[in-house]
Amino acid sequence: MSKELSTISEPEKAVLVGIISSGQDERKTNEYLEELAFLTETAGAVPVKWFVQRLDVAHPRTFVGTGKLTELQNYVIENAIDLVIFDDELTPSQLRNLEKALECKILDRTNLILDIFAKRAHTSYAKTQVELAQYQYILPRLTRLWTHLERQRGGIGLRGPGETELETDRRIIRDKIALLKEQLIKIDRQMATQRKGRGNMVRVSLVGYTNVGKSTIMNLLSKSEVFAENKLFATLDTTVRKMVIGNLPFLLSDTVGFIRKLPHHLVESFKSTLDEVREADILLHVVDISHAAFEDQMATVSQTLSDLEVKDKLVIVVFNKVDAYSHIEKEEDDLTPRVKENLTLEELKQTWMGRGGSHTIFISATQKTNIDELREMLYAEVKKIHAIRYPYDNFLF
Repeated sequence: MSKELSTISEPEKAVLVGIISSGQDERKTNEYLEELAFLTETAGAVPVKWFVQRLDVAHPRTFVGTGKLTELQNYVIENAIDLVIFDDELTPSQLRNLEKALECKILDRTNLILDIFAKRAHTSYAKTQVELAQYQYILPRLTRLWTHLERQRGGIGLRGPGETELETDRRIIRDKIALLKEQLIKIDRQMATQRKGRGNMVRVSLVGYTNVGKSTIMNLLSKSEVFAENKLFATLDTTVRKMVIGNLPFLLSDTVGFIRKLPHHLVESFKSTLDEVREADILLHVVDISHAAFEDQMATVSQTLSDLEVKDKLVIVVFNKVDAYSHIEKEEDDLTPRVKENLTLEELKQTWMGRGGSHTIFISATQKTNIDELREMLYAEVKKIHAIRYPYDNFLF
């Protein structure tokens, strides 16, 4: 009797590695590794353990020191680990040395994010952007891929252009990069024409860290069905919807979420996608208030907007997920200072967070808390811009 083989493959087991350095304390390193674990799960692997070492700077040859590398080697062998993921971008020589030492697939944060983008890209535009970023990442690492692909095909970190040996030739990859850039220029022109075709309508753009609920808010406000789920980078393509609140029309766009240590190649490749942000009149900066590091996430978004030279925009800060916010109760006789972790939501609203006045709102997109208030706030701000842009329409409002 023949035995039927299962077509369901087991998810890859991953080990995560980070360092506590002079510029990154233990708390920050743990936050980054928690996020790296979420990225790993989003990519389809299972993070089983993470290793942390205290170093002033990463080791130039192997990222971690000799003792930690030996510890990693033993764990990888004893637990049949498929891949080891490092929280910072590795140099080509570090990649080669680590592969030789650990004899398994090695990824860094950049490669992992690129892999997720490759998995999430659906339109030809998004696929072209991701493919360009992947080739730019691969080019200086060709010597690694020659030997790597002889042993390992497919799986996380090898989607897209990393799957064929032929395309690891330097000349072919440079030609491919040039071709992809040409394709993006053509698509950029088409998209610019589309934006011009929308006329001088008021534009509102949702921005924020990845997985803060932008797409869910987009669905609520525009009553459209934009893909949303509890994973990082659920949305890659910019979605634009025409909205009407009362009798006032405007455009609402949802863009790719930002993240700490976002690979430079991706920022460059997706700059045209983020033109919707550059050309917006109003930015809705969505923040996950339930996340322990939401202030750091806000800083990342602000820095990314600055890098994109997005400035002088009206920004409405939307603190989302108030239903999931929790705090640590502080004992009455506890003399330690009041910090964010032991403030109630109402107390938080009395801090800098609630001082934005008419440009700050606390909501829950899933519970639809304060959504009507958000619509009213948005209507008031859009109306001001619309009145300047279309003064002859003022009698309508």
